[in-house]
Amino acid sequence: MLIVPQYIPIMAKITRKPVPRKAAVPKKKAKAAVAKPKAPAKKSLKAMKPWTPAEIREVFSRFRKANPEPKGELEHVNPFTLLVAVVLSAQATDAGVNKATRALFEVADTPQKMLDLGEESLREYIKTIGLYRTKAKNVIALSAKVLSEFGGEVPRTRAEIESLPGAGRKTANVVLNMAFGEHTMAVDTHVFRVGNRTGLAPGKTPLEVELGLEKVIPAEFMLHAHHWLILHGRYTCLARKPRCEVCLINDLCRWPEKTV
Repeated sequence: MLIVPQYIPIMAKITRKPVPRKAAVPKKKAKAAVAKPKAPAKKSLKAMKPWTPAEIREVFSRFRKANPEPKGELEHVNPFTLLVAVVLSAQATDAGVNKATRALFEVADTPQKMLDLGEESLREYIKTIGLYRTKAKNVIALSAKVLSEFGGEVPRTRAEIESLPGAGRKTANVVLNMAFGEHTMAVDTHVFRVGNRTGLAPGKTPLEVELGLEKVIPAEFMLHAHHWLILHGRYTCLARKPRCEVCLINDLCRWPEKTV
């Protein structure tokens, strides 16, 4: 018998040759950043030279000379319609409110007549004003409260007016000033801007500006002061492009960016 020798396979040892690493490509050096000259920091309004009492008196003397009897631009016929008009003016223009209230106040110039008109009909009169649904609800509610808690008369204290639906501190100050002759300072967006921009009364909040203005404005000017400042902000010290060239107080204004 032919004997075939057994075949035993032998596994050859596999050796892997190391793969040569690619030479690292040197990174390009980043260009040195050219330092840009820093713009000079704007001067903080609070760091500005404070107004002197003589300068403040001069400012309001000029306003008085130019407009001895300034009037608010919201049309009204009595304290109640003034209250309603101011509540409606939130986030709306005075012209837009006047357009709506001329017809409204012919039929509802008292709290009782406003309640008799009703919320649904009131909405029809003021639907051209922003947020008219909420405002209609507030006007009906404040009319009811004026009747039930104040005998149908607009209250004469800030706290009581602020307790009415839709009325805040600015509303109270406007009503107290225009209806009852109180020396209050109603700070709207125009007064806030003028107080800060000119440096008359810098403040981060309307209340800070209000208290600052009350502190520095002489009493003899306080009855009309908020009207002068509102009109100045609305027609001269505009938000985007102030009309410095026609400003009555441009020589005294502390604004670092004034154009004269």
